[in-house]
Amino acid sequence: MTGRRPLRRSAAGAIVAILAALVLAADQLVKYLTIQHLPSEKAVPVLGEFLQLFYIRNSGAAFSIGASMTWVFTIALAVVAVVIVWKTLGVRSRLWAVVLGCLLGGVLGNLSDRLFREPGFAVGHVVDMISMPWMLPAIFNVADVFIVTGMISVALLVVVGLRLDGTRERDHAKGDDAPTADAAVAANEA
Repeated sequence: MTGRRPLRRSAAGAIVAILAALVLAADQLVKYLTIQHLPSEKAVPVLGEFLQLFYIRNSGAAFSIGASMTWVFTIALAVVAVVIVWKTLGVRSRLWAVVLGCLLGGVLGNLSDRLFREPGFAVGHVVDMISMPWMLPAIFNVADVFIVTGMISVALLVVVGLRLDGTRERDHAKGDDAPTADAAVAANEA
């Protein structure tokens, strides 16, 4: 462990909720500004070819995959949001609380587009505006940034063995190999 005491569940839940709300608000603000001020489907250079703004509405997933199955993405995002909230109930780690809060905010950002944007409820198109043509042919948004970095962070936390409760896998592995007090007493009596 890091030497810090684990968070109370209420504190972890508050971190997740606050970060999710901040990410959702930032995502929706940028989307609002995009709709109000950017021309549709026209590149606006910010840093030349390195970073551009390019406003589109995406009915599909990354690279517009599954554009005719928007409702599937709505269901998938809703399920992911529910799973994150459910997992939050067992979080006692600060790192996990931050990662899950940011990830939940990103998921809710795109889910709110699917639910409330045109062409209609549960089949709305996601507003995308960030383009880095030198790196990816994709156009993405603030929510996507938090989803991708959140998933990478989840993978890293799993790889380093940090559990949701703040303990580490290696601490549990040592505990599994060491004999319990009951086993030691039984061995001495035999």
